[in-house]
Amino acid sequence: MSLQSRGRTFAVKGITLASLAFGSMLGVAAGQLAPAGVPPGRGLKSPPASPRIDLNAYYHEDFADLTLAGSNLQVRPVAEPEAEKHEQFTRRRLSVQWRGGDPFDLYILKPVGVERPPLIVYLGSFPSETRRFMDDGFCTRLTQSGFAAVGFVSMSTGDRFQNRPMKEWFISQLRESLVGTTHDVQMILNLLTARNEFDMSRVGMFGYGSGATIAILAASADPRIKAIDLVDPWGDWPEWMAKSPVVPDSERANFVKPEFLQDVASLDPLFWLPRLKTPHVRLQLIKSDMATPEAARLKMETAAPRNAVMEHMTLPSCTLQRTPAASSFSG
Repeated sequence: MSLQSRGRTFAVKGITLASLAFGSMLGVAAGQLAPAGVPPGRGLKSPPASPRIDLNAYYHEDFADLTLAGSNLQVRPVAEPEAEKHEQFTRRRLSVQWRGGDPFDLYILKPVGVERPPLIVYLGSFPSETRRFMDDGFCTRLTQSGFAAVGFVSMSTGDRFQNRPMKEWFISQLRESLVGTTHDVQMILNLLTARNEFDMSRVGMFGYGSGATIAILAASADPRIKAIDLVDPWGDWPEWMAKSPVVPDSERANFVKPEFLQDVASLDPLFWLPRLKTPHVRLQLIKSDMATPEAARLKMETAAPRNAVMEHMTLPSCTLQRTPAASSFSG
Protein backbone atom coordinates (compact mmCIF):
# COMPACT_ATOMS: atom_id res chain seq x y z
CA MET A 1 0.00 0.00 0.00
CA SER A 2 1.17 3.48 -0.79
CA LEU A 3 -0.26 6.58 0.77
CA GLN A 4 0.34 10.22 0.06
CA SER A 5 -2.84 11.90 1.10
CA ARG A 6 -2.01 15.53 0.36
CA GLY A 7 -0.78 14.54 -3.07
CA ARG A 8 -4.10 12.75 -3.54
CA THR A 9 -2.43 9.36 -4.06
CA PHE A 10 -3.84 6.26 -2.42
CA ALA A 11 -3.30 2.81 -3.94
CA VAL A 12 -4.00 -0.67 -2.63
CA LYS A 13 -2.29 -3.36 -4.64
CA GLY A 14 -4.48 -5.92 -6.29
CA ILE A 15 -7.86 -4.40 -5.41
CA THR A 16 -10.05 -3.74 -8.44
CA LEU A 17 -13.75 -3.12 -8.74
CA ALA A 18 -13.95 -6.33 -10.77
CA SER A 19 -13.98 -8.21 -7.47
CA LEU A 20 -17.76 -7.91 -7.10
CA ALA A 21 -19.28 -11.16 -5.81
CA PHE A 22 -22.71 -10.76 -4.23
CA GLY A 23 -24.67 -14.10 -3.59
CA SER A 24 -28.24 -14.32 -5.19
CA MET A 25 -29.12 -10.71 -4.78
CA LEU A 26 -31.39 -9.04 -7.24
CA GLY A 27 -34.25 -11.44 -7.91
CA VAL A 28 -36.27 -10.10 -4.97
CA ALA A 29 -38.97 -7.54 -4.30
CA ALA A 30 -37.98 -4.05 -3.24
CA GLY A 31 -37.36 -3.60 0.48
CA GLN A 32 -38.72 -0.83 2.67
CA LEU A 33 -36.80 2.40 2.73
CA ALA A 34 -34.81 2.16 5.92
CA PRO A 35 -34.11 4.78 8.55
CA ALA A 36 -36.45 7.19 10.22
CA GLY A 37 -36.44 10.58 8.59
CA VAL A 38 -36.11 9.17 5.06
CA PRO A 39 -39.70 8.59 3.86
CA PRO A 40 -40.33 6.03 1.11
CA GLY A 41 -40.49 7.32 -2.44
CA ARG A 42 -38.56 10.54 -1.91
CA GLY A 43 -35.96 11.54 -4.46
CA LEU A 44 -37.12 8.91 -6.98
CA LYS A 45 -38.68 11.02 -9.73
CA SER A 46 -36.81 11.30 -13.01
CA PRO A 47 -35.94 14.89 -13.92
CA PRO A 48 -38.26 16.46 -16.48
CA ALA A 49 -37.09 16.42 -20.07
CA SER A 50 -35.98 19.83 -21.32
CA PRO A 51 -34.00 20.86 -24.37
CA ARG A 52 -32.25 23.67 -22.50
CA ILE A 53 -31.65 24.01 -18.76
CA ASP A 54 -30.08 26.99 -17.02
CA LEU A 55 -28.10 25.42 -14.17
CA ASN A 56 -27.71 28.72 -12.36
CA ALA A 57 -31.48 29.22 -12.34
CA TYR A 58 -32.41 25.69 -11.29
CA TYR A 59 -29.53 24.59 -9.08
CA HIS A 60 -30.21 23.99 -5.40
CA GLU A 61 -28.86 21.19 -3.22
CA ASP A 62 -29.69 20.30 0.37
CA PHE A 63 -26.68 18.63 1.97
CA ALA A 64 -28.68 17.95 5.12
CA ASP A 65 -30.87 15.38 3.32
CA LEU A 66 -29.57 12.14 1.81
CA THR A 67 -32.57 12.01 -0.54
CA LEU A 68 -33.27 14.45 -3.35
CA ALA A 69 -36.43 15.74 -1.67
CA GLY A 70 -34.88 19.02 -0.52
CA SER A 71 -32.80 19.57 -3.65
CA ASN A 72 -33.55 20.82 -7.13
CA LEU A 73 -30.96 19.18 -9.35
CA GLN A 74 -31.65 19.18 -13.07
CA VAL A 75 -29.87 17.05 -15.64
CA ARG A 76 -28.16 19.17 -18.24
CA PRO A 77 -28.89 17.84 -21.76
CA VAL A 78 -26.35 15.10 -22.45
CA ALA A 79 -24.47 14.86 -25.73
CA GLU A 80 -24.83 11.25 -26.88
CA PRO A 81 -21.53 9.88 -28.19
CA GLU A 82 -21.52 6.80 -30.37
CA ALA A 83 -20.87 3.66 -28.33
CA GLU A 84 -17.48 1.98 -28.63
CA LYS A 85 -18.20 -1.55 -29.79
CA HIS A 86 -16.15 -4.46 -28.53
CA GLU A 87 -16.61 -8.19 -28.84
CA GLN A 88 -18.25 -8.64 -25.42
CA PHE A 89 -19.36 -5.15 -24.42
CA THR A 90 -20.16 -1.63 -25.57
CA ARG A 91 -18.89 1.46 -23.79
CA ARG A 92 -20.20 5.01 -23.68
CA ARG A 93 -18.63 7.92 -21.85
CA LEU A 94 -21.18 10.61 -21.08
CA SER A 95 -20.32 14.01 -19.68
CA VAL A 96 -23.09 14.67 -17.16
CA GLN A 97 -23.85 17.67 -14.98
CA TRP A 98 -26.61 18.70 -12.57
CA ARG A 99 -24.86 21.22 -10.35
CA GLY A 100 -22.87 24.32 -11.24
CA GLY A 101 -19.17 23.84 -11.96
CA ASP A 102 -19.21 20.07 -11.50
CA PRO A 103 -19.38 18.18 -14.81
CA PHE A 104 -18.06 14.62 -14.66
CA ASP A 105 -17.63 11.52 -16.80
CA LEU A 106 -20.10 8.67 -16.48
CA TYR A 107 -19.08 5.36 -18.04
CA ILE A 108 -21.84 3.00 -19.17
CA LEU A 109 -20.83 -0.54 -20.09
CA LYS A 110 -23.36 -2.94 -21.60
CA PRO A 111 -22.88 -6.64 -22.36
CA VAL A 112 -23.37 -7.50 -26.02
CA GLY A 113 -26.50 -9.47 -26.79
CA VAL A 114 -28.29 -8.85 -23.47
CA GLU A 115 -31.54 -6.89 -23.61
CA ARG A 116 -32.26 -4.75 -20.53
CA PRO A 117 -29.47 -6.17 -18.35
CA PRO A 118 -29.39 -5.70 -14.56
CA LEU A 119 -27.16 -2.86 -13.44
CA ILE A 120 -24.22 -2.50 -11.06
CA VAL A 121 -22.94 0.93 -10.00
CA TYR A 122 -19.21 0.97 -9.19
CA LEU A 123 -17.63 3.59 -6.94
CA GLY A 124 -14.02 3.47 -5.80
CA SER A 125 -12.43 5.16 -2.83
CA PHE A 126 -11.03 8.67 -2.74
CA PRO A 127 -8.86 9.53 -4.65
CA SER A 128 -9.59 6.95 -7.38
CA GLU A 129 -9.95 7.90 -11.06
CA THR A 130 -12.05 6.60 -13.94
CA ARG A 131 -9.14 5.47 -16.13
CA ARG A 132 -9.86 1.83 -15.22
CA PHE A 133 -13.10 2.09 -17.21
CA MET A 134 -11.03 2.62 -20.37
CA ASP A 135 -9.24 -0.69 -19.73
CA ASP A 136 -10.84 -3.18 -22.12
CA GLY A 137 -9.87 -6.18 -20.01
CA PHE A 138 -11.40 -4.64 -16.92
CA CYS A 139 -14.61 -3.76 -18.76
CA THR A 140 -14.82 -7.30 -20.14
CA ARG A 141 -14.66 -8.73 -16.62
CA LEU A 142 -17.38 -6.37 -15.39
CA THR A 143 -19.81 -7.32 -18.14
CA GLN A 144 -18.85 -10.92 -18.89
CA SER A 145 -21.78 -12.40 -16.95
CA GLY A 146 -24.48 -10.32 -18.57
CA PHE A 147 -24.54 -7.30 -16.23
CA ALA A 148 -24.32 -3.65 -17.19
CA ALA A 149 -21.78 -1.59 -15.26
CA VAL A 150 -21.77 2.13 -14.53
CA GLY A 151 -18.71 3.90 -13.15
CA PHE A 152 -17.84 7.41 -12.00
CA VAL A 153 -15.84 9.12 -9.25
CA SER A 154 -17.14 10.88 -6.15
CA MET A 155 -17.23 14.63 -5.61
CA SER A 156 -13.87 16.34 -4.98
CA THR A 157 -12.12 13.33 -6.52
CA GLY A 158 -10.03 12.98 -9.68
CA ASP A 159 -11.16 15.39 -12.40
CA ARG A 160 -13.93 16.63 -10.12
CA PHE A 161 -11.30 18.18 -7.84
CA GLN A 162 -9.90 20.48 -10.51
CA ASN A 163 -12.43 23.26 -10.03
CA ARG A 164 -11.92 23.50 -6.25
CA PRO A 165 -9.36 25.39 -4.15
CA MET A 166 -6.63 23.04 -2.89
CA LYS A 167 -7.69 23.58 0.71
CA GLU A 168 -11.19 22.28 -0.11
CA TRP A 169 -10.71 18.56 -0.61
CA PHE A 170 -12.67 15.38 0.01
CA ILE A 171 -12.08 15.19 3.78
CA SER A 172 -12.27 18.89 4.57
CA GLN A 173 -15.65 19.01 2.77
CA LEU A 174 -16.73 15.57 3.99
CA ARG A 175 -20.46 16.28 4.33
CA GLU A 176 -20.60 17.75 0.83
CA SER A 177 -18.46 14.92 -0.57
CA LEU A 178 -20.58 12.13 0.93
CA VAL A 179 -24.06 13.63 0.58
CA GLY A 180 -23.36 15.15 -2.83
CA THR A 181 -22.16 11.82 -4.20
CA THR A 182 -25.16 10.08 -2.63
CA HIS A 183 -27.28 12.52 -4.61
CA ASP A 184 -25.21 11.69 -7.69
CA VAL A 185 -26.08 8.00 -7.37
CA GLN A 186 -29.80 8.84 -7.29
CA MET A 187 -29.49 11.24 -10.22
CA ILE A 188 -27.61 8.60 -12.20
CA LEU A 189 -30.36 6.07 -11.53
CA ASN A 190 -32.92 8.66 -12.65
CA LEU A 191 -30.95 9.25 -15.83
CA LEU A 192 -30.59 5.53 -16.56
CA THR A 193 -34.28 4.91 -15.83
CA ALA A 194 -35.17 7.53 -18.45
CA ARG A 195 -32.93 5.76 -20.99
CA ASN A 196 -35.05 2.59 -20.63
CA GLU A 197 -32.11 0.31 -21.43
CA PHE A 198 -31.70 -1.54 -18.14
CA ASP A 199 -33.63 -3.72 -15.72
CA MET A 200 -34.00 -1.11 -13.01
CA SER A 201 -35.73 -3.63 -10.73
CA ARG A 202 -32.31 -5.25 -10.28
CA VAL A 203 -29.81 -2.57 -9.30
CA GLY A 204 -26.76 -3.20 -7.14
CA MET A 205 -23.84 -1.08 -5.99
CA PHE A 206 -20.23 -1.95 -5.26
CA GLY A 207 -18.18 0.46 -3.16
CA TYR A 208 -14.66 0.44 -1.77
CA GLY A 209 -13.42 2.68 1.08
CA SER A 210 -15.19 6.03 0.86
CA GLY A 211 -17.17 4.53 -2.04
CA ALA A 212 -18.48 1.86 0.32
CA THR A 213 -19.57 4.54 2.79
CA ILE A 214 -21.44 6.29 -0.02
CA ALA A 215 -23.02 2.98 -1.09
CA ILE A 216 -24.43 2.59 2.44
CA LEU A 217 -25.85 6.12 2.37
CA ALA A 218 -27.25 5.69 -1.14
CA ALA A 219 -28.95 2.39 -0.28
CA SER A 220 -30.45 4.05 2.80
CA ALA A 221 -31.86 6.85 0.65
CA ASP A 222 -33.00 4.96 -2.44
CA PRO A 223 -34.91 1.65 -2.37
CA ARG A 224 -34.10 0.99 -6.02
CA ILE A 225 -30.74 -0.33 -4.81
CA LYS A 226 -31.43 -3.98 -3.94
CA ALA A 227 -27.89 -5.14 -3.16
CA ILE A 228 -24.69 -3.55 -1.92
CA ASP A 229 -21.19 -5.01 -1.75
CA LEU A 230 -18.99 -3.06 0.66
CA VAL A 231 -15.22 -3.30 0.97
CA ASP A 232 -13.77 -1.60 4.07
CA PRO A 233 -16.14 1.38 4.34
CA TRP A 234 -14.77 4.48 6.02
CA GLY A 235 -16.54 5.33 9.26
CA ASP A 236 -16.49 5.63 13.04
CA TRP A 237 -15.42 9.19 12.37
CA PRO A 238 -13.78 10.07 15.71
CA GLU A 239 -11.52 7.00 15.47
CA TRP A 240 -11.02 7.28 11.73
CA MET A 241 -10.06 10.96 11.77
CA ALA A 242 -7.70 10.44 14.67
CA LYS A 243 -5.82 7.47 13.22
CA SER A 244 -6.34 6.98 9.48
CA PRO A 245 -3.22 7.66 7.37
CA VAL A 246 -5.48 9.11 4.67
CA VAL A 247 -5.70 12.22 6.86
CA PRO A 248 -2.49 14.29 6.67
CA ASP A 249 -0.94 14.84 10.09
CA SER A 250 -0.61 18.52 9.27
CA GLU A 251 -4.41 18.80 8.97
CA ARG A 252 -5.58 16.17 11.44
CA ALA A 253 -6.27 18.66 14.24
CA ASN A 254 -8.95 20.30 12.07
CA PHE A 255 -10.84 17.05 11.68
CA VAL A 256 -10.91 15.89 15.29
CA LYS A 257 -12.51 19.09 16.50
CA PRO A 258 -15.94 18.55 18.11
CA GLU A 259 -17.68 20.84 15.62
CA PHE A 260 -16.33 18.91 12.60
CA LEU A 261 -17.20 15.53 14.09
CA GLN A 262 -20.65 16.73 15.07
CA ASP A 263 -21.29 17.89 11.50
CA VAL A 264 -20.53 14.45 10.03
CA ALA A 265 -21.90 12.28 12.85
CA SER A 266 -25.19 11.71 11.01
CA LEU A 267 -23.22 10.33 8.04
CA ASP A 268 -21.45 7.62 10.00
CA PRO A 269 -21.96 4.07 8.64
CA LEU A 270 -22.11 2.92 12.27
CA PHE A 271 -25.49 4.71 12.41
CA TRP A 272 -26.81 3.63 9.02
CA LEU A 273 -25.63 0.01 8.76
CA PRO A 274 -27.96 -1.48 11.41
CA ARG A 275 -30.87 0.50 9.94
CA LEU A 276 -30.42 -0.73 6.36
CA LYS A 277 -33.42 -2.40 4.76
CA THR A 278 -31.52 -3.30 1.59
CA PRO A 279 -32.39 -6.93 0.82
CA HIS A 280 -28.81 -8.07 0.24
CA VAL A 281 -25.64 -6.77 1.88
CA ARG A 282 -22.11 -8.08 1.80
CA LEU A 283 -19.41 -6.53 4.00
CA GLN A 284 -15.80 -7.36 3.17
CA LEU A 285 -13.17 -6.38 5.73
CA ILE A 286 -9.53 -6.45 4.67
CA LYS A 287 -7.25 -6.65 7.67
CA SER A 288 -4.20 -5.20 5.93
CA ASP A 289 -6.02 -2.16 4.52
CA MET A 290 -4.37 0.64 6.47
CA ALA A 291 -6.90 3.33 5.51
CA THR A 292 -9.38 2.23 8.16
CA PRO A 293 -8.15 1.76 11.75
CA GLU A 294 -8.64 -1.73 13.18
CA ALA A 295 -10.92 -0.51 15.97
CA ALA A 296 -13.22 1.16 13.42
CA ARG A 297 -13.25 -1.98 11.27
CA LEU A 298 -14.37 -4.09 14.23
CA LYS A 299 -17.20 -1.66 14.96
CA MET A 300 -18.35 -1.95 11.33
CA GLU A 301 -18.70 -5.68 11.76
CA THR A 302 -20.75 -5.23 14.93
CA ALA A 303 -22.99 -2.64 13.27
CA ALA A 304 -23.72 -4.71 10.15
CA PRO A 305 -27.37 -5.65 9.61
CA ARG A 306 -28.44 -9.20 10.42
CA ASN A 307 -28.79 -10.15 6.77
CA ALA A 308 -25.23 -9.11 5.93
CA VAL A 309 -22.78 -11.67 4.59
CA MET A 310 -19.45 -11.07 6.31
CA GLU A 311 -16.05 -11.83 4.79
CA HIS A 312 -12.65 -11.29 6.37
CA MET A 313 -9.71 -11.09 4.01
CA THR A 314 -5.99 -10.42 4.18
CA LEU A 315 -4.52 -8.54 1.25
CA PRO A 316 -1.26 -10.13 0.07
CA SER A 317 1.68 -7.87 -0.63
CA CYS A 318 1.48 -8.66 -4.35
CA THR A 319 -2.02 -9.19 -5.72
CA LEU A 320 -5.45 -10.26 -4.61
CA GLN A 321 -7.50 -12.28 -7.09
CA ARG A 322 -11.23 -12.69 -6.58
CA THR A 323 -13.63 -14.12 -9.11
CA PRO A 324 -16.79 -12.18 -9.95
CA ALA A 325 -19.84 -14.34 -9.20
CA ALA A 326 -22.22 -14.19 -12.12
CA SER A 327 -24.94 -15.82 -10.06
CA SER A 328 -24.99 -12.84 -7.73
CA PHE A 329 -27.41 -10.82 -9.86
CA SER A 330 -29.38 -13.69 -11.29
CA GLY A 331 -33.12 -13.65 -10.84
